[in-house]
This record gives sequence, structure tokens and C-alpha cells, in this order.
Amino acid sequence: MLDLIKALFNIVAAPVIIIIAIVVMRFTFTTMGIDPEPVMSILIATSPLWLPFLLFYLMFDKWMGFVHLKFEENQGRSTLRLRLPAEVFKSPEAMENVLAQVHNVQSADNLWQTYIDGKHPLNLSLEIVSIGGDVRLYINCPSKKVKNSVEAQMYAQYPGIQVEEEAIDYTNAVTWDPGTYDYFTVHMGQKGEQVYPIKTYIDFGMDKLPKEEQKFEPMAAMLEQLATIKPYEHLWVQFICKPHTKKNFKTGYLHAHDSWEHEIQAEIDKIMGRSHDKKGPAELENQPRLTTGERDTIESMERNMGKYAYEVGIRWTYITKKGKFDGNLIAPTIRTFAQYDLIKRNGIGVKWRTDFDYNWFSDWSGKRKTKYKRKELANYKRREYFVRDYPRKSDAPMIMSVEELATIFHIPSSIVMTPGLSRIASTRKEAPPNLPIANYPS
Repeated sequence: MLDLIKALFNIVAAPVIIIIAIVVMRFTFTTMGIDPEPVMSILIATSPLWLPFLLFYLMFDKWMGFVHLKFEENQGRSTLRLRLPAEVFKSPEAMENVLAQVHNVQSADNLWQTYIDGKHPLNLSLEIVSIGGDVRLYINCPSKKVKNSVEAQMYAQYPGIQVEEEAIDYTNAVTWDPGTYDYFTVHMGQKGEQVYPIKTYIDFGMDKLPKEEQKFEPMAAMLEQLATIKPYEHLWVQFICKPHTKKNFKTGYLHAHDSWEHEIQAEIDKIMGRSHDKKGPAELENQPRLTTGERDTIESMERNMGKYAYEVGIRWTYITKKGKFDGNLIAPTIRTFAQYDLIKRNGIGVKWRTDFDYNWFSDWSGKRKTKYKRKELANYKRREYFVRDYPRKSDAPMIMSVEELATIFHIPSSIVMTPGLSRIASTRKEAPPNLPIANYPS
């Protein structure tokens, strides 16, 4: 409710600032001995021409922020814990299907829903969490419509799984108390251009469903790392996912932005040496010869282009008792994302952290770090993601296809034997040895 009041205040603030500016201008002219009446008369006379446009541009973003927040508050949030079945033989393609099915279920159908109801696609948060070495998987999603859809799709794709809604969110166990806890947050992002995919389960060969002992599980490194933390430590990994769609006036944007398909196609044409300036097909002898790696890259780009996509912000947060911060945990956690790196294509690396390279220069008092840590904890709990690297925006949300996203978050296969990763006891039983067998006449 407090956030709604703040948003409403921001809307009212724009015309109030205009009035204050006019009063200050009048006072300044009077002090300088200049008669303000002619200037004021011109401004008032022409106000029907310029004032509506000025107010519109000043208030548009504030109004959209208000109706979006109102819609989000009305939808509610649910934290679903995924209890893993004992046997998982499916590839990450199953999770890809789940993410494709729940994509864009909250999109607006008309202008009234966009500008009055504030209807828009909401964040889906995929979370891998370790609480004192107890590793868990969560999906935090809007309670209305999305929650039921997520549950239905998880049960459809993963027989034997249990999806339980937690009455109390696990993040409530940690509060903002610098006297009790030490906090550290890192934003991760793609190392290269977002049109180039990271290494996905198809590159790992998991789409071919190899034998269980021959599988490579890309999440294994992260799960093992999360299981090593001490009982008084928390390590939370979060993927904030917002459906990627076209942006236009119907969806609540003044400036239209196309989806990433055109950007990918333009990069493919660049690699292929195609030119759209010339009429007719390019001469075969003028086309560059592609290497095997370039062909594989183009194939993965075209495959990504044909799938649903999300705008993804990746953060992980390390929380421990005051005075027991373990800096040796940072580098191994970062390296768990190296599973998805593919040299000369793309990967995932550090883009921002709640620390500075030169603390004595950037934050000699420590106040900036404290502010960032407090905001990051609050944003994690609210399942929100904001850019912190203001000058470069290197940690801005990246566009990832459902194939990429399912690779870094899925139900791990049965080969993962991490001690801290609990699974549901198998309900499958052997047939009774004395089961009668019917004899049919030949």
C-alpha cells in the first residue's frame, strides 16, 4: 500500500512542480526589476498548446508505473517449492516446455486493460536456494492465473514431482540487520552480445537422451557448491524473468521496439556476408566460407530466434552471520556459471557487485555499499531487478530464449547425488511375486 501511495504522489508531483516553477520565475523577474506580466500573459495564452503535451510526457511514465504497481499488488505472489522426484529421466526440454506455456499469460488485450487496469506480463522468479547446505528449488510467480498454470505444467512434464506453496516465504527468515548479518550480492550477465546463445542443453547433447550414466548435468556444479555452505550461511541464486515481447502503444510504450528476432537476423546476415543494399541474390563466389564453428553458431541463433524469450536478470546473494563472512566462497560460486560458457560465442560473468574496486576512492565511508546491500535484499524479496551499473548498464536484463533459460534452471536428473538436495522417496514398487498369471487358450 505504501508503494501505491508513493506512485500516486509521483503523478501529482509533476503539475505541482510546474506551478512552483512558474511562481519562482515570477519572483525572479520581480526581484530583477523586470515586469513579469507580459511573459506570464504569453505563457497563459499559449498554455492550451504546450501544457497538455508537457503534462503528458511528464506524467506518462509515472501513470504507467502507478497502474502497473496497482495491477501487481492485485495479483499477489506465491512461492512454490519444487520437491524433486527420485527419478528424473527427462532432458531440460521439459522445463523449456513449462516456460513456453507460462510465457505472456498476463498480456493486455486492449487499451483499457493497458492504461487503466495496468495489465502487463509480470516477473517469474526461478530460484536455486541453499539454507545452511539444504538445497532447494523454488518458483515465485503471480498468484492469479500464473500459479495454477505453473503447477499444472510442472505436473504434466515431471511425473512424481510435488509442487507446494509455502505459507511463509523463505526470505522472511532474513531481515535487514547489518548488526547481525553480512550481505553480499552479485549481478551476472552475458559476456557477449545477447544475440549469441550461451551453451545450452542441446550443445551438451542432452536432447538426444543418452543413457543415465552418460549424461552431463550442467546444474551439478552449482548444486554441489550450494551444498557446501555452513549451517549459519544462506546462498540464494535468482533468475528474474519477464516475458520478452514487442513494445508499442498498445502494450504501454510511446516508442515502439521490435522483438529481438530482427536483431538476430541482422547478425546472421553479417556473419553470412549478406547485403540487403544490393538487388538480387549475392554472387556465390563473393560469399564468405563459413567455418564449422560459425555454422554451429548460426544454427543455434536461428533455433533461438524461433522460440519464446524472456528478459532475464541474474543475481545471487550470500548472507552470513556478522563477522563470519567467507570470501573464499565468492570465486567458486561465480565459476559455477562457467558451465554455460562457449568460447567465441557467449557466456555468463560478473557485471556488478555490492563492492568497489577501490573502496578508499569510490566509497570511503561505506555508506554506498550499505545502501546497495539494503536495496538488493529488498528487491530480492520483492522479486524485482534494477540496473545498478548506472554509467554502462552492463548488468541490464538480457534476452534469453526458453532453451537457454531451461538449461540453467530445470529439474536435475537422477545422476545428481548432491547430499543437500533432497528428493521424494520413489513410489514405484515391484509387482508381488505371487501375482496370478492368466492362461489364455491358444
